[in-house]
Amino acid sequence: MTSTVELTKENFDQTVTDNEFVLIDFWAEWCGPCKQFGPVYEKAAEANPDLVFGKVDTEAQPELAQAFGISSIPTLMIVRDQVAVFAQPGALPEAALTDVIGQARKLDMDEVRKAVAEQQAQAGQNGQEGQ
Repeated sequence: MTSTVELTKENFDQTVTDNEFVLIDFWAEWCGPCKQFGPVYEKAAEANPDLVFGKVDTEAQPELAQAFGISSIPTLMIVRDQVAVFAQPGALPEAALTDVIGQARKLDMDEVRKAVAEQQAQAGQNGQEGQ
């Protein structure tokens, strides 16, 4: 039995909304590094049963890949409370993946949301005339 969830444009929003911590592996069948990363990702999923490990087949779900600006695969993305807190292309070795998950678990989401709000506010200000 697989511990990862196949994400499609039909279930994606629901999955990210219903779960506070979702990892997403953007991959494709033809991609060698994706195939190497697959078992590493599965193993991490088994080691972290409290988290949702999703996979997006970029061939089957081009809209999702496009929505997130995925240009190279595999790309790992971590979404907490509907905020992407990590996104990095490349097949991570097991130790690096474990480390990234650990760091994402430790994030203070109040701080993250504050930073996001500040960035958005700044982006809004930049639209107005600079002083």
